[in-house]
Amino acid sequence: MELIDLTLIWIVILGFGVLMYVLMDGFDLGVGILFPFAPSNAARDDMMNSVAPVWDGNETWLILGGAGLLAAFPMVYAVFLPALYIGVFLLLAGLIFRGVAFEFRFKANRSRYIWDHAFNIGSTVAAFAQGAVVGAYIQGFQVEGFQYVGGPFDWLTPFTVMTGLGVVTGYALLGATWTILKTEGETQRWAWRITPWLIVGMLAFFLLVSVWTPLTNERVFERWFGNIEVLWIFPVATLAVCAWLYQAVRKRREGTPFVATMTLFVLFYIGLLISMWPYAVPPEHTFWDAASDPGSQLFLLLGFLFVIPFVLGYTAWTYWVFRGKVGNQQGYGH
Repeated sequence: MELIDLTLIWIVILGFGVLMYVLMDGFDLGVGILFPFAPSNAARDDMMNSVAPVWDGNETWLILGGAGLLAAFPMVYAVFLPALYIGVFLLLAGLIFRGVAFEFRFKANRSRYIWDHAFNIGSTVAAFAQGAVVGAYIQGFQVEGFQYVGGPFDWLTPFTVMTGLGVVTGYALLGATWTILKTEGETQRWAWRITPWLIVGMLAFFLLVSVWTPLTNERVFERWFGNIEVLWIFPVATLAVCAWLYQAVRKRREGTPFVATMTLFVLFYIGLLISMWPYAVPPEHTFWDAASDPGSQLFLLLGFLFVIPFVLGYTAWTYWVFRGKVGNQQGYGH
């Protein structure tokens, strides 16, 4: 099998894994981001119970994507880890804080507020770090060959702060629409009220990113405006889905807002791929430059093709078992 064929297969696998992680873990991070604003402790119980059965399975996609990236494109690690070490550390620290909060919150009494804060801070920091990493990827890296030569804080710029806050807002919208889908009563009414504001905030960040990104990266500017006769469909589709989402919220259609928000994230993801293709380490190195030996790719591909169906099956089964609404009587670990 030719190298280009294996590399394309790995690009598809890793692209699918990253998208699954964003969609699956995005809404439970969003629930954590919204945690301090919930109207009562009972509402916070509902919110945490809604994601408790699935949050750890959602993070399987992060592990799968990280392992696959190291196996198929090891040179990306040689640049990304030194360049984004602090951002990746914040991401992992946030996920650890959040995971500990899941385990301890329902067992605590007087100290429960501590785990509420841990859940919120961990979720917010992890979401912001993910957005900042995406912004740094769009900016590009200072490299010589495949060695990073920039500083440890080069990734932290006004642009990456903006993309980080944009992801926090988007995940909060995912969390709010998930809460609408999974809860009832006071908790759901509160989620209905905040969702329109989050739609406005996410749309504002979308417009800001759409304007700022081409100004940050000349290649992105040429990609979009040089092919505007074809690519105009994506921003128009995004605005159309936003209108669909708003109408679904206004008419109180419980399931539609969550589906519409996930559709928005898929469109954002496609837009990112269009902007950055085919560069694994912008501004110079493509995925083919960064690919590992064909033998290594083929060997690991056999394992991944065996594992992915099991992960998909487990995920589908978990969501099926825990379908329906969450009640206050359901405690994590009960």
